[in-house]
Amino acid sequence: MPLPNFLVIGAPKSGTTALHAALSRHPALHLSRVKEPKHFLTDGPPPARGGPGDAQTYREHVWRRADYEALFDDAPPGALTGEATPFYLHDLDAQRRIHAAVPGARLIAVLRDPVERAHSNWTHLWSAGLEPIGDVVKACAAEPQRVADGWSPFWHYVGLGRYGAQLRHLYTLFPREQVLVFRYRDLIDRPAETLDRICAFLGVEQGLLEAVPRENVTAHPVAGGRHRVLSALLRSGVRVLPEGAGGRLAERVEALLQRRGPARRPLTWEQRRALIPYFAADIEVLQEVTGEEFGDWVRPRRRSGGLVGARPPGQRQARNGRLGEETT
Repeated sequence: MPLPNFLVIGAPKSGTTALHAALSRHPALHLSRVKEPKHFLTDGPPPARGGPGDAQTYREHVWRRADYEALFDDAPPGALTGEATPFYLHDLDAQRRIHAAVPGARLIAVLRDPVERAHSNWTHLWSAGLEPIGDVVKACAAEPQRVADGWSPFWHYVGLGRYGAQLRHLYTLFPREQVLVFRYRDLIDRPAETLDRICAFLGVEQGLLEAVPRENVTAHPVAGGRHRVLSALLRSGVRVLPEGAGGRLAERVEALLQRRGPARRPLTWEQRRALIPYFAADIEVLQEVTGEEFGDWVRPRRRSGGLVGARPPGQRQARNGRLGEETT
């Protein structure tokens, strides 16, 4: 069986799940039954241990070649096949494996403001009981130790958002005409136009897709004794119980964790100001690599009540980017 014609390679928490669902509706495209096969993340079996919750993540790897090919065996004749594993962009070894296996593949990268992406990623794991630190700034500061301890990339809130270095490496392997890069906000604010752009890139009929599904928004559990007990249970290994039983128990514990929880907390300006320095240099690289302007990612965001903070001291004004809206 042939390997995929295209891959959605990144970035996590940038709408890749919704994009996978939207593209699955196109009659000329066939997306894998498993949304994130993670096939190219390893040369063989995934590691046996890692950070909290990693055991379930590693269980989801479709690492055997035959199993991976089987994900596409029910594709209609003539359909383009694809999959979406948003960690491929971050993992430079995965980029090399993709090039070795399918050098002609078309690659799709969705880039989200890296500070917002980090906050959304942290919120996702905190809400799921898999993030032990209750503050996104402190969790990002802990990242070097997490990397050294072998935590899987989903807990690398900073590293996943350094797109400049990732794309610079990708372009040493693939010609630019095989790579489509666009912003997460394009997918959210202009879905029909952006989906047409993707279809044109893939060479299939445009005008058939107009919307992307809404992503689920979970509650934000309040820190306290209840959160500590339930999240410790989730991190301790409930997810590695026998297939089926572990998943059902984990779902029940997560439901208890989020019951009557408040809505997700928006990113504050103080948090944003603390996190921007992690990404500022890489955003410069991203602008050089792509030739596009991303200066709005290092500036305050506009809310209905006005600006959230002022430009960080010493931060140069970007050339043309406009102020976006504060998002969660």
